[in-house]
Amino acid sequence: MVHTGQHYDWDMSQAFFSELRLPEPSFNLGIGSGSHAYQSARMLEGVATILEEEKPDWALVYGDTNSTLAGALAAAQLGIPVAHVEAGLRSHDRTMPEEINRVVTDHVSSLLFAPSALAVANLESEGVRSQILETGDVMIDAVHHVLGTAPRRSEMASRLGMESGGYYAATLHRSATTDDPNRLQRALQLLCAMDLPVILPLHPRTRNALRISGLESDISDSIHIVAPIGYRAMLTLVANARAVLTDSGGLQKEAYCLGTRCITLRSSTEWTDRSVPFGMYWRSSPLVFSLEPLCQGLWGSQK
Repeated sequence: MVHTGQHYDWDMSQAFFSELRLPEPSFNLGIGSGSHAYQSARMLEGVATILEEEKPDWALVYGDTNSTLAGALAAAQLGIPVAHVEAGLRSHDRTMPEEINRVVTDHVSSLLFAPSALAVANLESEGVRSQILETGDVMIDAVHHVLGTAPRRSEMASRLGMESGGYYAATLHRSATTDDPNRLQRALQLLCAMDLPVILPLHPRTRNALRISGLESDISDSIHIVAPIGYRAMLTLVANARAVLTDSGGLQKEAYCLGTRCITLRSSTEWTDRSVPFGMYWRSSPLVFSLEPLCQGLWGSQK
């Protein structure tokens, strides 16, 4: 196991190893933050060195991060076959760095583990000739594994004095959001305008962006900023929320799996498939507000 160090904050890295009882990685490159080019270049060099020394039979890569791309390229260039988990996802939006990562990874991989029939169709439409297996979704497997059949009350919400269904959960961390002060400000305005309190676990990138752009003063008292939280704590927070507002890819799928409504703060998404089990913990309470006037301010005429 190679940990690139792309996620280096304890709450977003080591906490997951501890919580999910994962073994310590054999290698940790400690890459840290930086531009896409900086991260990818350092990862490519670091992973290639490890692969040359270890000479594995296969390289297994997950998702669509810079780590995914670097691992796939390093292995493919050394003639090591690549297996890609979560293959075939497409937003059809090449302005997203993740879209570039997953397309390139799929096309250099020898074995593609697709989570759904739609993902298989995407790969076939691109003429991918590698072996494709529809395996189901590991993200949903993880939710079931960690929460079982009944999510517990959110300790984070309880500490803040909030009842189940009495708050919104939110995340803002994508570079398309944090690197554009105007978009970040509009996203904050949306959160401030919600009719219930918002719990916002704040990504280090977002915290830094707020400081640099001087937007910290725009955060109202209705937004409760907390440090990044572990996987189980985030799932229970989402499961008990009235709705989720996020620019995350993974959180969209987890909210869907948990039966929590999700407002996606992006103009496109790779998660468009409805073939996964819906409403694992479905609650029928309706949304009682209109987001259209606010969301129009985020992306103009796009909804």
